[in-house]
Amino acid sequence: MAGTFSQIYIQYVFAVKGRKNLLQKPWRDEVFKYMAGIIKGKNQKPIIVNGVADHVHVFVGLKPAMSISDLVRDIKNNSSNFINEQKFIKEKFSWQEGYGAFSYAHSQIENVYQYIANQEEHHKKKTFKEEYLDFLQKFEIEYNEKYLFEWMD
Repeated sequence: MAGTFSQIYIQYVFAVKGRKNLLQKPWRDEVFKYMAGIIKGKNQKPIIVNGVADHVHVFVGLKPAMSISDLVRDIKNNSSNFINEQKFIKEKFSWQEGYGAFSYAHSQIENVYQYIANQEEHHKKKTFKEEYLDFLQKFEIEYNEKYLFEWMD
């Protein structure tokens, strides 16, 4: 019987609705651990989940039975429900529509991991908008700026 073998690494990037700084340090890691649990629950491999107050980076090893869009939908839906159920904030929490998904080779895992692990330091020098536009340019993704995230500069 033939097997299926794959090596697919995807970095997702998505933002808090309205780009509000709602992911606060006292409970942010708990949300990131919860997201990793969602990924594991879908039989995928969470490599690292990290971010700052207004956006998140999720790096996964993806099996081909799971679509990129289904996994990010489940991560966003379940994590926003978790944040609301835990009452981490007074208002209703939700993610902005859309996301970025960027693929990497096995040889790039450590560099991507370190990049995501150092988000706080990274964003002392670069805004989320600059970071996201850099991703789109680096991966040669055509885009119309009116369909990107809400930017709060």
